[in-house]
Amino acid sequence: MVSYKELGLVNSKEIFKKAIAGKYAIPAFNFNNMEQMQSIIQACVETGSPVILQVSSGARKYANQTLLRYMAQGAVEYARELGKNIPIVLHLDHGDSFELCKSCIDMGFSSVMIDGSHLSYEDNVALTRKVVEYAHQHDVTVEGELGVLAGVEDEVSAEHHTYTEPAQVEDFVKRTGVDSLAISIGTSHGANKFKPEQCTRDAQGILVPPPLRFDILEEIEKRIPGFPIVLHGASSVPQEYVATINKYGGAMKDAIGIPEEQLRKAATSAVCKINIDSDGRLAMTAAVREVFASKPAEFDPRKYLGPARDELKKLYMHKVNNVLGSAGKA
Repeated sequence: MVSYKELGLVNSKEIFKKAIAGKYAIPAFNFNNMEQMQSIIQACVETGSPVILQVSSGARKYANQTLLRYMAQGAVEYARELGKNIPIVLHLDHGDSFELCKSCIDMGFSSVMIDGSHLSYEDNVALTRKVVEYAHQHDVTVEGELGVLAGVEDEVSAEHHTYTEPAQVEDFVKRTGVDSLAISIGTSHGANKFKPEQCTRDAQGILVPPPLRFDILEEIEKRIPGFPIVLHGASSVPQEYVATINKYGGAMKDAIGIPEEQLRKAATSAVCKINIDSDGRLAMTAAVREVFASKPAEFDPRKYLGPARDELKKLYMHKVNNVLGSAGKA
């Protein structure tokens, strides 16, 4: 077993407390490989933002758990080399079993999510409590979930969403002992979050999805004041990336995301962690496709993964500065 403290990581407790008080959200960026990790650390060091390096179950299988541990340690050292000792959390995204959460804790993760939202309420409480009891023995923070997000992300999928029931949150938090709570207020996993018929068009003809249910968020805040809230499925699906992908041979149809102004509003509430995965995938794919189309003779991976890394860094800096408000908070 290795402790996250030996790797130079932090848990989410203090950074969430500061984020709620400062009315900003911590970026939780998913990563699967070295280029993604480099771009996240570069962007957050340059903007002076704390960051959550987020790993899904699928990403853990893809990257290998041992390599991930050393990548997280390398991220801490890399940030210092770039000139700033920013707080870095290594977090399991959508853990679906006690065994997976325990394995991640034992391998140096500083935070885990146990997603029992697909279970009955009582089973969700019992599973979450079991993970919390083990995690807290090792000073690891735990995120639980109430409500179901629609969409597809790695191995997590749901046909329909179920809004979080505010009447349940106080009981859930009290009985489980979780450190943060992921809620469902209208965000959705993946790049195709909404069907066009669910949207309206603005003056420029751009599809605008239904607004987030801030009324549910406000009611939850009343019931558990000052408690850390998490938004999953919060990618905005920048249309310039969708257009670039489609221009160079892609086939992304009806890719619609969450407007950034709604996420900025959420970040000024008790929402102190906002997850962004699909936007990074889009930025990377757009950059790679453009290189392949414009330089068909290129076969050096550095020549297409390098531009992809640069585009990712640009995207992440924009999110930190203009959406999450976490710049300068490290």
